[in-house]
Amino acid sequence: MDRFRYYDLRAGRGSYDINVLFPDWSPEDERLLVVSPHDDDALLGAGYAIAAAQEKGGVAHVAICCDGSAGYSRVEDRETIVEARRRESVAAYDALGIPADRVHYLGYPDFSLRGYLGWKLPSGRLGTLQPFVTLLRRIEVTRLVIPNGYREHVDHEAAYDLGRYDGVQAGDPVGVDWGEPSVVRNVLQYSVWADLSPEDALVNGAPTDIRANRALVAPYALEDRIADALAAWQSQQQIIAGLLRQRRERDTGDGLVELYIALDPRPKLDYGPYTELVGRLPVDD
Repeated sequence: MDRFRYYDLRAGRGSYDINVLFPDWSPEDERLLVVSPHDDDALLGAGYAIAAAQEKGGVAHVAICCDGSAGYSRVEDRETIVEARRRESVAAYDALGIPADRVHYLGYPDFSLRGYLGWKLPSGRLGTLQPFVTLLRRIEVTRLVIPNGYREHVDHEAAYDLGRYDGVQAGDPVGVDWGEPSVVRNVLQYSVWADLSPEDALVNGAPTDIRANRALVAPYALEDRIADALAAWQSQQQIIAGLLRQRRERDTGDGLVELYIALDPRPKLDYGPYTELVGRLPVDD
């Protein structure tokens, strides 16, 4: 029996099969990339998904969008916080089995990511599109996990847009000098601390207090590993203390739950309901 349990919350079923979370999983050919607005977010919000993918043969990467420059709790740390957090992030992800060469830094300033979205900025410098698409193509990412874009943090919302808009470009025949196009097989959205958007629940006629549509229950031992990894961020202990307390609410009685929305970042317009409706409507003279 597998260590992890996977749930399709819309279908109302659970399974020990990772395909519930990552459809058509191919153990010998899977590369997961978690988009992390700040260095600790991927571990806080998607640590279980990372561990599950690794256990099933996948290779996990993390792309950290912001440089951590605002994350100092003491004025005297202001000039050294970026370097300190980079050291801490390497140690933290290494504790979860992700080596330093699979932790990627985009380097945008904290609280400012939205101003860098796009390809060519008004300032003349390049925005997020080219470096991010280049990274996805170089790694040949198959699964993309992106942060909550609903009322969580300005950088989280921007990183959500980065993932769902720039991410899908990796498989398109555009900017081909940025690398060979590589298709992302599916996209998951995770929450660090805020509630998810009610959109999926509303569209599917589900209760709006059940906004996630996928869940993963992990054993307690994994939460202990993640707590040890989070302890590597010594500079962030005051900031994440409340988030660590909130994690106690994840307890189901026989494991801890992590929630996601499986989403289609590029949904096709279905003309069927419209053609049927138009065909039935009377036309006034």
